[in-house]
Amino acid sequence: MATERPSFELAKGINGLDKIVLRESRSRSAEVYLYGGHVTSWKNENGDELLHLSSKAIFKPPKPIRGGIPLCFPQFSNYGPVESHGFARNRIWEVDASPPPLPSNSSSNAFVDLILRPTEDDLKMWPNNFEFRMRVALGSEGELTLTSRIRNTNSDGKPFSFTFAYHTYFSVSDISEVRVEGLETLDYLDKLKNKERFTEQGDAITFESEIDRIYLSTPTKIAILDHEKKRTFVVRKEGLADAVVWNPWDKKSKTISDLGDEDYKHMLCVEAAAIERPITLKPGEEWKGRLELSAVPSSYSSGQLDPKKVLQ
Repeated sequence: MATERPSFELAKGINGLDKIVLRESRSRSAEVYLYGGHVTSWKNENGDELLHLSSKAIFKPPKPIRGGIPLCFPQFSNYGPVESHGFARNRIWEVDASPPPLPSNSSSNAFVDLILRPTEDDLKMWPNNFEFRMRVALGSEGELTLTSRIRNTNSDGKPFSFTFAYHTYFSVSDISEVRVEGLETLDYLDKLKNKERFTEQGDAITFESEIDRIYLSTPTKIAILDHEKKRTFVVRKEGLADAVVWNPWDKKSKTISDLGDEDYKHMLCVEAAAIERPITLKPGEEWKGRLELSAVPSSYSSGQLDPKKVLQ
């Protein structure tokens, strides 16, 4: 069990926005802006940045921050009545001084608990009372864990439903040298083809053009292999059945004002999500969705990752 006394620093970030800095041994660190409850940085023991932050990211409310790990709640994309990707990513979160206990296997106390409750404006747009608690933790091996707990606090007996995603932007050396393993043979909805349903035919996902897919009923582990950096990201997830894979490629990038024209070459979004089957909570019920990211050295052998290390 982790000690329940968190260790973090409160600092000023870009444009004077408040941010939390988590530090572990050997230069490992993570940064979380209270604006959006938004993880913007995750560094390994060499100080290498593992998340991609747009070269044109705007740290100015109400514009969401482009890159890192935006939170999509209560809605993924345009799958519902509120603004695209919901409003959690452009609200000011608070440090949660007395969160309910959260069991953990980690011995690290580099974590912070954040909380978001709806504003009056939010309730006009999405008339549901909720408490969204999130713990961001940096483990003793450098792994980054985000644990979200969303509770229905409606007093009128009304249930609510939502979709959700951790919209993670991974930093990669060269998108054309990257492959994603763990999603082969699965069905996906292709957002570039009007959400038509297809089945993944490849033995891995590789990238040579724009991609925007929602993979369904995905495993709890997905691997992102970066051949050039000899690094593999391992995505472990709980409570999140779907996985979005997105890269805007060159043409789409030019239409996104807060994304650099060349950024697509060095980023890949693989997003743990709950989209196809929205989560429904009755008053008093709580949903938990957990994301754990780790980065491990990898070596290719005939195009395959050592399976012992990752997907087994």
